[in-house]
Amino acid sequence: MKTSITSINLIRYAVAYVFIVSSMMKMMNPEMGAYFVNLGLPYPIIVMYIVAITEFICGVFILLNRSVSNATIPLIGIMIFAIILTKIPTISSGFIQFAANARLDIVMLILLFILYRQPSRK
Repeated sequence: MKTSITSINLIRYAVAYVFIVSSMMKMMNPEMGAYFVNLGLPYPIIVMYIVAITEFICGVFILLNRSVSNATIPLIGIMIFAIILTKIPTISSGFIQFAANARLDIVMLILLFILYRQPSRK
């Protein structure tokens, strides 16, 4: 029996990889705490750990193809807040600078939306 990797599986693997690695960076890199503090969030370290745990759990669900559409919802929220908090402020430097800074976040939002719209295993 020949198994082929479909485009949607490649998207799932790529998205899962990004969020699992991102969560590990937040958990293991002490500089990330300072980054969250500089964002001006209330309880920044707690927020950072909540985001990291959410990214990890949702990334694993996406990787394992379990409740993918449900797992994408919190990640879409995280990406929207990341763009609002970290990318939109750069628009004062010009649209091209904003577009360059936000390009990967926007691509991740698009990929998350594609996964959200796909039927998945429960």
